[in-house]
Amino acid sequence: MAGFGHGTRRHPRSRGRTWSRTGPDRATLGIVGAICAIAGFFVLGIILGPVAIVCGWLAMGRSWSGARPAPALVALVLGAIDTLLAVIWLAGAATPGMGLA
Repeated sequence: MAGFGHGTRRHPRSRGRTWSRTGPDRATLGIVGAICAIAGFFVLGIILGPVAIVCGWLAMGRSWSGARPAPALVALVLGAIDTLLAVIWLAGAATPGMGLA
């Protein structure tokens, strides 16, 4: 009698193919982060800036040591600048007397 997973197959499928890549790879995260950072200069910088920072950080492997891919570093730096500019712009827009006149 054949049961589930009890020797019905001599050579099961290799598990390395499915376990090695559970999410997007680092190159893709770096490119997505760089695109978000550049787009954040034009629209929704307060949202796209932190997204770019997170994508860049994950693409760098969550560390500052070792080899850093260029798109990941660009995403991290431009995302930080983008977020800082958006916060400054929001703080300036919140001051009294700066409304639409």
